[in-house]
Formats: sequence, structure tokens, C-alpha cells
Amino acid sequence: MTTQEIATKLVALCREGKYDQVYSELFSPDVFSIEPEGSKWGTVQGIDAIHEKGKKWNEMVEEFISGEVSDPIVAGDYFTCSMKTKIRMKGVPGIVDMDEICLYRVKESKVISEQFFYVPMAQEA
Repeated sequence: MTTQEIATKLVALCREGKYDQVYSELFSPDVFSIEPEGSKWGTVQGIDAIHEKGKKWNEMVEEFISGEVSDPIVAGDYFTCSMKTKIRMKGVPGIVDMDEICLYRVKESKVISEQFFYVPMAQEA
């Protein structure tokens, strides 16, 4: 698959909430995941570590209210999209608005890295 095809499929699956399918079909087993400085998530390597990070994130969420993923922008082996999410976090009053930029790198038809840019929430610092 080309970078554009992977980007289009990743966005479509994310819009449907099919993150496990994103990981199993589009990611390299050795993928890197990089979170912003100040985030408790840090950098992890490997699809198993990404699954574990997702599991821990989901355990923190009380209610998913809404989500939005932009169309991808592709440049060479890279693509980016924005993700906006409204959620209720366990133990946090009110609604949390998440707004992030996601950057992916593709090599040999698989995502080999993902990096997220956002301001970490207070409970992450």
C-alpha cells in the first residue's frame, strides 16, 4: 500500500473507532509511539506496548462523548491528521476536550512510527 492508501484507511478506521484494526492491519510490529514531553505516556516501542497504552487510556475514560478525525495530509513517507475528542475522565469533573496533531511515518507499507502533539492534561503531568 502507498502512504496515501495507508493514511486514508487509518483515518477511516479511526473515525469508526476501530483502533485495534488500525494496529493489526497498518502498523509494523516494531512501531514507535512518541507522546509529548510532560505526558505520562512517554515513548514506547512495539505493537504490544501500544496495545497496553491504549488499554490503560481506555481504563481512564468514563464516557466517550464525541470524536473527530481530519482528512490526512500526505508528504512522502509521512502523513498527518488532527484528532479532537470530548470525554469524561474518571475522577475529573466536567468534559475534557482533547485536541491533537498526529504524525505517522510509513515504510514498506506499514506505519513505523506515530507521534502526537498536544498539551498534556493536568493529571498527566
